[in-house]
Amino acid sequence: MSTKPNVCIVGSINMDLTVTTDKMPMQGETVLGEEFFTNPGGKGANQAVAAARMGADVDFIGALGEDAFGKTLRQNFTNEGIRTTGIETIPKVSSGTATIILSENDNRIIVAPGANNHVTPEIVKKHQDLIKNSDMVLMQLEVPMETIVSTVEIAAASGVPVILNPAPFQSLPEKVLKNTAYVTPNEIELAAMKEDPLFDSIQERLIVTRGDKGVSFVENGTGRDVGGYRVDVTDTTGAGDTFNGALAAELAGGASLSDAVAAANAAAALSVSKLGAQFGMPSKQDVQRFLQEGKMSE
Repeated sequence: MSTKPNVCIVGSINMDLTVTTDKMPMQGETVLGEEFFTNPGGKGANQAVAAARMGADVDFIGALGEDAFGKTLRQNFTNEGIRTTGIETIPKVSSGTATIILSENDNRIIVAPGANNHVTPEIVKKHQDLIKNSDMVLMQLEVPMETIVSTVEIAAASGVPVILNPAPFQSLPEKVLKNTAYVTPNEIELAAMKEDPLFDSIQERLIVTRGDKGVSFVENGTGRDVGGYRVDVTDTTGAGDTFNGALAAELAGGASLSDAVAAANAAAALSVSKLGAQFGMPSKQDVQRFLQEGKMSE
């Protein structure tokens, strides 16, 4: 029997379709591109890969379309050792995609959720044993809000803690805010959350990611800050997802909050040194070495 921590992720799965070009096209204009490549993505899938590479057994609840991308994305999970019994194939629906144009140090992105919009409370309830038997549940906001609510209800009834990454930001129902163990906004999402009447009541459950400035959180009633690292940045895509997946894996494995945040912060720093969200995600061994050798930012 495995003694690994068990993380269940409910979330989105996309295929990222990326093209690079010297010139961003204007309305009605056609330009020539340079490179085109596809990469598995979606915040849920990215976080699942990060958690698996950090040593967790990972179950995923989500949906894929009945198309070639769906088959490729499912195989990618299998290649990463992520269990796919909770992933439904939705007939006559496309898999989620993100079309990305990279040009002149800028990007434009069009997300077509596809099957991600079909991750319903019914699908979550069908696979609720994956939630009940996990050590930690991790979610984002790229699936319907009613599904987030349903997942939180199942987890709370089973005594399973939930981490919610509030991205892309939406206002959160009271039931969600009151029943999550940790909420992990970045600074922009944190500013939006301050408008919520319940904001003051969740201060001790906030873990705020601040990019190269590190992470802020509260442990045992005391505010703490973990600084960023000096690293060569190639691509920041997926750094937040790496942080969340690593955090879930570490907490599920019994790490203290401060140790889990430190490991997740290091994992995120390592992830930006390579191109592509999932490609740059480190292993647990990589993170352990980096924690011994890494240099904090001044």
